[in-house]
Amino acid sequence: MRICLVSETWSPDINGVAHTLGRISQELRALGVTLQLVRPAPVDGSTEPATGMAHELRVRGMSMPRYKEVRIGWASASRLRRLWRDNRPDVIYVATEGPLGWSALRAAEKLDIPVVSGWHTNFDHYCQDYGLPWLAPLVRNRLRHFHNRCAATLVPTHQQARELTQRGFERVSVMARGIEGDRFTPAKRSQQLRDSWGVGQHQPVALYVGRLAPEKNLELLRDTFLDMLEARPDMRLVVVGDGPGRASLEKALPDAIFTGFIDSAEMQIHYASADIFVFPSLSETWGNVILEAMASGLAVVAFRHAAGAELITTDKDGVSVAAGDNAEFRQQATALCQQQARYARLGRAARERALAYRWPSIAQTFLDAHHQALTSGTGLSDPAKA
Repeated sequence: MRICLVSETWSPDINGVAHTLGRISQELRALGVTLQLVRPAPVDGSTEPATGMAHELRVRGMSMPRYKEVRIGWASASRLRRLWRDNRPDVIYVATEGPLGWSALRAAEKLDIPVVSGWHTNFDHYCQDYGLPWLAPLVRNRLRHFHNRCAATLVPTHQQARELTQRGFERVSVMARGIEGDRFTPAKRSQQLRDSWGVGQHQPVALYVGRLAPEKNLELLRDTFLDMLEARPDMRLVVVGDGPGRASLEKALPDAIFTGFIDSAEMQIHYASADIFVFPSLSETWGNVILEAMASGLAVVAFRHAAGAELITTDKDGVSVAAGDNAEFRQQATALCQQQARYARLGRAARERALAYRWPSIAQTFLDAHHQALTSGTGLSDPAKA
């Protein structure tokens, strides 16, 4: 099978979309799938081609306002039609709904090539986070129009499939995200790293990993960390990531350790060397970091949203809180950091839960969706209605 991937983000970008597409493409190549890639030129100006692509087209790109790490791609539909006339894919997968995605959809329609779309980002939620709530209904309508022109739309969770179906999205199906359990593992716990943080074996470390930006609910992260620190003055707070909210968070949490962005190998050691993972974001479609933290043996505190709803059963393999209940979120995280036996037990169970999500099976779900789009032109059956 020949699949063209269209995305406004790709490695070496550091985000969930780029990570997911990179892992799926690796598994697809192992299954004998021929891949093409259409993406904006990288921010760093790199000319190194993407790994394993039969063809790669780089288009003009520009950074999003207030979000310079995210690129918007620009390509005329006619340019894409020329590519696909010469190197016709069986199916096109559009990961992002920006100008590049729209151009790809129009070009595919002209050439009668089926399109499968992904739901990787809650752009309507971002309108709230960036002070443009009036724009959210317009964005939502635009997204519905885009996805309903596709043979299928793949979303990460059953909860999201139901919600989108209720909003009028059609042919919605579920494709979760995977984890590499040999890379994200408690075996990488480092007492040397913990020593550098100034904590002994029995002192808890609370970790956050993610972009430091408004959509990540940083005010609640700040308040939760302060509550935890008041309850356990001997604990350590570690924040991995960067973004426009870093300066204010550093000011509010002067004793926390801020690492900035770190490479994947260091990230795995940081996960394994912590004890509790605190993730208050409500903007995710999935949240790879939750799965990574669980696989690393951490007790996770998250809202019952996206991966937090799909993966966590409270007091079995983590703590999930009703979405938007900030007071309960703070209370649960504060209670957990004072219960060493409990957070250790939840961390062990979390790893077992996470290991059910393996990339080979995720990639097979992806491939099945594209086979069905090719043979039927109508996408997958709708599990949200099951």
